[in-house]
This record gives sequence, C-alpha cells and structure tokens, in this order.
Amino acid sequence: MNHRILIVDDSPLLRATARRAVLQAGAQPDRVREVQNGREALDALAREPADIVLLDINMPVMDGFQFVEEKAKNPALAAVKVALVTTEGNKKRLERMTQLGVTHYLRKPFEPEELRALVATLFDSSN
Repeated sequence: MNHRILIVDDSPLLRATARRAVLQAGAQPDRVREVQNGREALDALAREPADIVLLDINMPVMDGFQFVEEKAKNPALAAVKVALVTTEGNKKRLERMTQLGVTHYLRKPFEPEELRALVATLFDSSN
C-alpha cells in the first residue's frame, strides 16, 4: 500500500496502537506519521501531504473539530480523508463532524481488528 497516513492523538499509547493496526493493514512504515494535536497535524500536512488522517476529537492545543474546520478552509487538503478514532459519543458533536465531511468513525476503546478494518475501508475508498 502506498497510502500516506497521519495519526493525530494526544495519547502515545493510542498512536502506537493505531500505527500497528495501519501497518498490519498494509501501510508502509515510512508512510505513517504521528502527531499529538490538530495544530501539529495541520503543520505536518503543510510539510508533506497525507491521504488519510486518523483523528481524535478531544485533544489539547487544537481539537479535532478545530482541525477539521481549518482543513476545510484549505483547498489543497480537500482530498485528505478523515476518520475519527475517539471516545466522543455526543450525537450532536458527531453529526457536526459528518456535516464537515468526516464519514468514518471508530469509538475508543476498540479492538485492533476494528481499526484494521476501518483502515482497509479507507484504503479501498481512496483508490
């Protein structure tokens, strides 16, 4: 798989778990990057594009909502797919993410197989 993945979460443990899952789903190790918050994600995308962002919502500095809103303002990032991997369960907040174009969602805690399946779905939809 030649997809570029950006994992955005303030938890080092979740980032490591997500990294393992995307590698097991077929991503190349040098194509997977990790950052701690939305601000770092925007900076990382400005330096090097990604095809898929795995995004937490509740993070310090810049949360997932702020990241998605800023991403939407940048036409260069329009093709970047975003999937939520979060503890967020508030339906109104999740609906807001859908309105902002986020179509995939995985609730924490999750089984590694669930994340691998999500990543495989994203890989298939970005071909």
